[in-house]
Amino acid sequence: MKLLLARKFIYKNLPNIVSVLGVLPLSILFLENGFQYLVLLIIYNNIMDDLDGILAWKLNLKSQFGGVLDNVCDAVAHIIFVMTLGIHYGIICSLAGLVAGAAILIRVTSRITVSAKISTGSPTNELMRHMLLILLTAKYFEFSPVPLLITVLILNAVSMLAPYPMRYMIRTLTTSAAAIGLVNISLMVAWWVPFTAPVIAFCFFASYLYSFIAGGVGWIRN
Repeated sequence: MKLLLARKFIYKNLPNIVSVLGVLPLSILFLENGFQYLVLLIIYNNIMDDLDGILAWKLNLKSQFGGVLDNVCDAVAHIIFVMTLGIHYGIICSLAGLVAGAAILIRVTSRITVSAKISTGSPTNELMRHMLLILLTAKYFEFSPVPLLITVLILNAVSMLAPYPMRYMIRTLTTSAAAIGLVNISLMVAWWVPFTAPVIAFCFFASYLYSFIAGGVGWIRN
């Protein structure tokens, strides 16, 4: 009987367990040489963040608690990522990271009452993908990522607080489980196949900028 109840509890809370598991390994970043695992952990966290939403959707396990927990886990993970990045690349990048971290916190707390997991991604997740693709492209083509990192940190901080939706981002347009899987596969391809990183980065950045500009123009007109 106890085993049956335990299994039922685990099944019911499967998306929440995945949300927590997506954050726990990030403690590695606090180790002395933890920065070397940043790329891997961003990819891992992105996969787990998408997976908890897919499970909640496919298994009909959406709940207000799950939505709140997912937002909290996003805030913790993404703030850890931007601060780790900022500290590694110096004072100016750290200040940009603080700005982005504050924007993430404001963005996440504004969504804390959402009753169910939003499955279309958000600007906070988009920043993580931008950071990842810049780091990969800079590593493979041997240039300093700092100027680009500062730019995307500040730009994404602004877009997180924009009073309009970002409708045309790649992740926003991917609503099926298969399409979401392809987005995550593209990030792994950028990691494993060097020459693909700038192409994939361009696709994500271009769709992001178009969403930001088009949304802003529409908002001003209305």
